[in-house]
Amino acid sequence: MEQYGQQRSKVRKMAIVGMLSAICVVLGLTGYGFIPLPMAKATIMHIPVIIGALLEGPLVGLLIGLIFGLFSIFQNMAAPNILSFAFINPLVSVLPRMLIALTAYYSYKLFAARHEPLAIGIGAALGSLTNTIGVLGMIYLLYAADFAVARGINPDTVFQVISGIAMMNGIPEAAISVAITVPVVLAIRKIQ
Repeated sequence: MEQYGQQRSKVRKMAIVGMLSAICVVLGLTGYGFIPLPMAKATIMHIPVIIGALLEGPLVGLLIGLIFGLFSIFQNMAAPNILSFAFINPLVSVLPRMLIALTAYYSYKLFAARHEPLAIGIGAALGSLTNTIGVLGMIYLLYAADFAVARGINPDTVFQVISGIAMMNGIPEAAISVAITVPVVLAIRKIQ
């Protein structure tokens, strides 16, 4: 009986990885993964990674993050833009997306015993910020000069520009992540 339970758990985790990864891909392919804001586009494509990590643990989240990152590479190869040179590097497109899962899960675990909705919100916010800071931070560390050329800006202002993008996108994305993740995770936990 115990073996049946373990097998069922593995199948469930694989199904969740598949479903949430498919949601990431659909959000990217359709454009629904981007919310237009006055000065930028906020993404919600990282939310399935957060939900997977909070519901099923860090390994499930890591796998969804891996698929999200690999899809990002594919997307930037299939439809290049001015920053595709950075996004085809797995250190920019894959590593931060996988780290979303670890940050979301372990920050959630720190607060889960105190107040479940607050813990989910903290996990969602920090997971979202991991995506923003991780991707933009890697672009800055690896491609600051190329970023300046691509954007037509003074190389001395790259840090300020990237920091501005992080603030403009990161805060709304974190807020949207919390607003979506908390009710979804709580609702799924009720029916489990």
